Amino acid sequence: MIDGLIAGRLMGDASRRVDKAGRGYIVARVLARNKADEEFIVNVIAFDEAPCAALLALADGEALTLSGALTPKVWTDKQGIVRPSLDLIAAQVMTAYHVSRKQAALGGGSVSE
Repeated sequence: MIDGLIAGRLMGDASRRVDKAGRGYIVARVLARNKADEEFIVNVIAFDEAPCAALLALADGEALTLSGALTPKVWTDKQGIVRPSLDLIAAQVMTAYHVSRKQAALGGGSVSE
């Protein structure tokens, strides 16, 4: 298992799913960039309450940072070009909202500033 930290933008809205046992989970896709400024897709799945709620609160195009277990993958586009992607099991999700709340809690200013 690879522990990773990914920053990017949400592609579309996150969606709620239910497994065969009736347990809920959230899936989402994130567009990220590597050091060479190449785009790649991160397929995200979340099971815990906090990351699920954070993903559902975001809209298409919003910036976020995720941490969790990564699995590297490749896929082939319609033109036959092999492209990299990642699967991530989200343990934590952080957005600009979370950062401002943490700063306020640490005495760095109020949330309304």
